[in-house]
Amino acid sequence: MTPSPVASSTQSPRPNLAFRRLRGQRSPGEFAASVRRAAREIGERVSCDARYIGRVEAGEIRCPNYAYERVFLHMFPGRSLTDLGFAPRSAVRGRAACPAEPVPLARTEFEFPHHDEESDVRRRAFMTGGTATVALASLTPFGLASDGPAGHTSAHPAAARGGRTAPEAGVGAVEEAIRRIRLLDDRHGADGLYKRAAAPLRTAFALLDAGTAAPGTAERLQAGAGELAISVGWLAHDSGRFDDARSHYAEALATARVAGDPALEAHAFCNTAFLARDAGRPREAVRAAQAATRIAAQLASPRLLSLLALREAGGWAGLGDRTGCERALARAQALFARGASDGDPEWMSFYGEAELEGLEAQCYSALGDWARAARHARRAAALQDPHFTRNIALYTAELADDLARAGHPDEAASAGMRVLHLLTEVQSSRIQSMLATTARVLLPHRRASGVSAFLEQHASAPRAY
Repeated sequence: MTPSPVASSTQSPRPNLAFRRLRGQRSPGEFAASVRRAAREIGERVSCDARYIGRVEAGEIRCPNYAYERVFLHMFPGRSLTDLGFAPRSAVRGRAACPAEPVPLARTEFEFPHHDEESDVRRRAFMTGGTATVALASLTPFGLASDGPAGHTSAHPAAARGGRTAPEAGVGAVEEAIRRIRLLDDRHGADGLYKRAAAPLRTAFALLDAGTAAPGTAERLQAGAGELAISVGWLAHDSGRFDDARSHYAEALATARVAGDPALEAHAFCNTAFLARDAGRPREAVRAAQAATRIAAQLASPRLLSLLALREAGGWAGLGDRTGCERALARAQALFARGASDGDPEWMSFYGEAELEGLEAQCYSALGDWARAARHARRAAALQDPHFTRNIALYTAELADDLARAGHPDEAASAGMRVLHLLTEVQSSRIQSMLATTARVLLPHRRASGVSAFLEQHASAPRAY
């Protein structure tokens, strides 16, 4: 199996000495047992064992997933993840420890209107910080043009230092591009990212096609290019470019099959199922989700299988098959209840209880069960980690629409106003389209409390679709 970019590294990890000190005189097995007991105290289920503790102490796990995070913070109240020796989540989103020397970028402009100071800092860091968003092209030995200012190209000093080739330097840049794209999408949505993210994707495949990389580097480039194709495909998907998304997912799927990488193949099928549901092809959504499930069975990740069951449920809901949908939902819930595991892919860091509730809400909405959909959407918005601003906006937009259709126009308007506020930070055509639909449903209810104010503010808000 070709290693995923989230598991590869060119440097040795740094041991987590702070976590080792917290273990004290207990053996790794004894400490793992205490972690499992602490998890049960707060209703979490983690499959912690001596091997996991060893990986943490060796620095292989730079940041735990959300389930482990809650358990560790419960065990050591008053301490943060950094106090426990972990890296900030924003530093590892989308991958495990994979340090790579920074790759200088050509300066480009990339506007996120209406963002606060923190958002603007994140935007500038993405475009000018040390990785391959636009000037990845300058890494290639075959002269691809940069997507930056006209005629601007630069040599690659990081490759020159230490005798590294362009592919060796580029693979770290590809992996960093994946992380940064996912991090910014979590916060701001896809619309402003898609066109810029396509440039490093083209260069990643050009580096791969050049055939100049050593075998280990080629495997990382192959896996990285596939994951980057999925990330760019998702940006196209969320910004309403369904044909582009389908093409990117197909590219990732082909890459996975050539590489013999089941983790990448399952991820590509997972996203293909989601796209098919949104594009009105529910039967294809069911087939793609079932194909992903067959592949993922070998990956030892109940959480991944849970997400795939939800993808299948969405397809059944689109077909109007309530029985098939609820069977898949029950399977998703049971698999989710098994807890996190070491086999969970890094890209699944978004999938927690909030996403489970949100996808259930979408299923019941597709079935026309508005009241039940609203209950799940409300829980999803309340449970979501604040970092995932886009998802909070998505769940709240789902809630607004469900409430409007369930006959609660005042509550729907209130939820809609919250979404409008979030859309000053989030750029997602998908969410804006949902909110526009809600506004149309609420038009006959102008006299209900808050509805007129919502409709007026919605009408004056900028559009991106």
